[in-house]
Amino acid sequence: MRILAIETSCDDTSIATLDHGNLVELLTRNQHKHHRPHNGIVPEIASRQHGNHIHRLIQACLDQSHWDWSSLDAIAVTYGPGLEGALLVGITTAKTIASTLSRPLIPVNHLHGHIYSAFMDTLPTFPFVALLVSGGHCLLVRFTDYFECTLLGQTRDDAVGEAFDKVARLLGLRYPGGPEIDALAKTGDSSRVQLPKGLHQQGLDFSYSGLKSAVFRCLNSDNPPDTADVAASFQKAACDSLIDKAIPACLDTHTDQLVVCGGVSANSYLRDALHQHGEKNGIQVRSAPLAYCTDNAAMIGRAAHFMLQSKAPIPTGITATPNLTL
Repeated sequence: MRILAIETSCDDTSIATLDHGNLVELLTRNQHKHHRPHNGIVPEIASRQHGNHIHRLIQACLDQSHWDWSSLDAIAVTYGPGLEGALLVGITTAKTIASTLSRPLIPVNHLHGHIYSAFMDTLPTFPFVALLVSGGHCLLVRFTDYFECTLLGQTRDDAVGEAFDKVARLLGLRYPGGPEIDALAKTGDSSRVQLPKGLHQQGLDFSYSGLKSAVFRCLNSDNPPDTADVAASFQKAACDSLIDKAIPACLDTHTDQLVVCGGVSANSYLRDALHQHGEKNGIQVRSAPLAYCTDNAAMIGRAAHFMLQSKAPIPTGITATPNLTL
């Protein structure tokens, strides 16, 4: 089964080809330079940029894969969650290709894509707990089969990636904020500023609005600390709150596997700390490779492959679904 995968849920236009679930080629064009002046993603700009580049990227991906259009067996595309206009560009393109070539269309939940970005070169074993952390999501989910899961915890306000971007803006760092804070924190002292961990020891839900407000008050105090110390202290508080929920989620459900995925899973402090805590508690921590942490079409194609392999129901009559859940 040769799959052409399309991902346009936010601000990355990404195309991938997969053969029997194995990645052949991946091309991704980010839009950071277009959104950076606005300190965040502008949906209209994102949609326009997807439309300007998606067809060229698809042809380039096919050429680099040494495939032609007749080589394709199926088309996979993200149909949610995400920005509605951005999703529509990918969905419309995928539907057109599938109809023209008379090939099946496989609609993929973007969140499933993130989960299976951790299994690009191996098969998952069940059960496992997944910590999905990105700019739009902060979830703890227990999977008992490919597409059978139970929600254990989620954010009650901001997603952790959103908090990173907003705090980066307060610190005068450029968008996207996650990598900027990660780099700056390496030069700071994480014990310099005492910051709260939201909902500490209260179930498995998360909260980041209080932490973000605490950073704001700290920076606007009469004697603000060094920005590197604030970055390091914020990063530690934000990531420790994830660890404080993820490890108990595994222990409470008697699950010895933890999968960490999504854009924030690229954070160096979080990756190192989770592996250390996992080792202490007999939990195997599996992180998505750095190349697949952010939005990409390879993970969408991989999830589509697992949908076919597991004979999961394939949705029909799809449309853009911005608030799609697991």
